[in-house]
Amino acid sequence: MKPLLEVEDLVVDIPVAGGDLHAVRGIDLSVEKGETLCIVGESGCGKSLTSLAIMDLLPTKARRHAARIAFDGIEIQSLRPRQMADMRGDRMAMIFQEPMTSLNPSYTIGNQLIETYLAHRRTSTKEARDRAIDLLERVGITAAASRLAHYPHQLSGGLRQRVMIAMSLMCEPELIIADEPTTALDVTIQAQILLLLAELQRELGMAMILITHDLGVVARVADKVAVMYAGEIVEAGRATDVFASPSHPYTTGLLECIPVPGKTAPGARLGTIGGIVPSLVGDVAGCAFRDRCRFAAPTCAEPAPAQTASVGHSYRCWFPEGARMPSTVEGLVHGH
Repeated sequence: MKPLLEVEDLVVDIPVAGGDLHAVRGIDLSVEKGETLCIVGESGCGKSLTSLAIMDLLPTKARRHAARIAFDGIEIQSLRPRQMADMRGDRMAMIFQEPMTSLNPSYTIGNQLIETYLAHRRTSTKEARDRAIDLLERVGITAAASRLAHYPHQLSGGLRQRVMIAMSLMCEPELIIADEPTTALDVTIQAQILLLLAELQRELGMAMILITHDLGVVARVADKVAVMYAGEIVEAGRATDVFASPSHPYTTGLLECIPVPGKTAPGARLGTIGGIVPSLVGDVAGCAFRDRCRFAAPTCAEPAPAQTASVGHSYRCWFPEGARMPSTVEGLVHGH
């Protein structure tokens, strides 16, 4: 069975003052129907630009290249703008990172939900309104009918994000891309939103790409995980495999930074990853993580090859995990 979404060798370049910023560098990913793929990594690693490239919503100056971006066998790069607009919001939908600014402040919630449905369905305004009320109720908004007359500024951040989720579901998409959908919300609301997304996905059978920097979120909801660093996917596989046996030093470093209930003692020192992400402007050579890696060796100045840890679990590193020895350079990745 073919994946619902296939991305091969995706590149996103953005011209800046010093040359081209190589924001996304040759990534591959795939999502099956009903599956959850989590893309995880530090801020600025290219996660959001990857999602915008898939949805064809990149900034005007950004340049997208890919060997293949196929949704249900349809090559997205070959679609005309009108055809892509018809697919976007209908079969593919996106929940943006910032609920405070993603809704149009000039229109009521009802206007925006109903407009989405009418843009993709030949139906009456009444049917669209009924659909909007039903979805607002399903995402946990009480007095849904009266909420249709509200403007975004009259709702809290959590309610606005629920409206965004309802809007993304109006046309029953097969794929939802959620770009850090809980970033601006407090911890309690974050948990509610993530639980809601997981429940709706199971109920409706959607595929989901969840973009996050929170590995705790990944552990709870992901079927597959792709770890991004400096525009590349450095490790990918089933979430259970990646968490049980992380194979790239960056993934290991990320996991060492997370307190584990029942294992991490109160007051114990957490891991850190020292150093800074390298510049991706101009020529980028070798393993981008080498200046922060305790296993770095001269070989790492060359592009890292893909290695296989197990079936479906791959990573980009010169040294298979069992063959790694700390280099003579002082290690920058610190454990507990």
